[in-house]
Amino acid sequence: MTTPQPRLLKALERFHAARPWDHNAHYHRWIMRQVPKRFGAALDIGSGSGDLARLLATRAESVRGLDADATIVARARELTAPAAPVAFTVGDALTDIPSGSYDVITCVAAIHHLPFTEALEEFRRHLAPGGTLVVVGLAAARSTGDRLLGVAAVALNVVMAWIKNRGRRAARPESMTAPTRPATMSFACIVGEAGRVLPGARLRRRVFWRYTLVWHRN
Repeated sequence: MTTPQPRLLKALERFHAARPWDHNAHYHRWIMRQVPKRFGAALDIGSGSGDLARLLATRAESVRGLDADATIVARARELTAPAAPVAFTVGDALTDIPSGSYDVITCVAAIHHLPFTEALEEFRRHLAPGGTLVVVGLAAARSTGDRLLGVAAVALNVVMAWIKNRGRRAARPESMTAPTRPATMSFACIVGEAGRVLPGARLRRRVFWRYTLVWHRN
């Protein structure tokens, strides 16, 4: 398979730098379709600027957001109305999850920053009986299918950037200011390990370099 020419890659980089959009927020509405209409407590791991936590709060009695970046947590607090049932905490997802159990746990574009198996085990431990875990994650491209989906995503990414920014130049969303790192685990490995830790979990490859995992605890 041929790769894009350097000149084309540079042109794409300039285009997206001028018209950025949040690939993770693209999945927020999908996440809301996976969780109940009303529920008690929710936990958002890697909550960033708090967009998803505030969305969950429209259905939850209480929401906790946890992120390791103190700066983005401070910004999330500033953006959240005082009366909203949302609290943000600075901490590590493996050691600092606020005590208790949660009816909904979400984790968007953060689990590849963590030891994968240990993270799933910790999420499982904090998920209440009958609860729902939803993960939107990144996987390293290893297979031909991964690479083909990535090529398709490049074209779709241009279209979405144009639509979401109405063709105009735009500032980088605050939700995209947190530190990032590339994924190192393949989708095949993710599927295998998730099936071992969370029997019955549903995983799917998605566009825009993402996969999804949904698990319901009995």
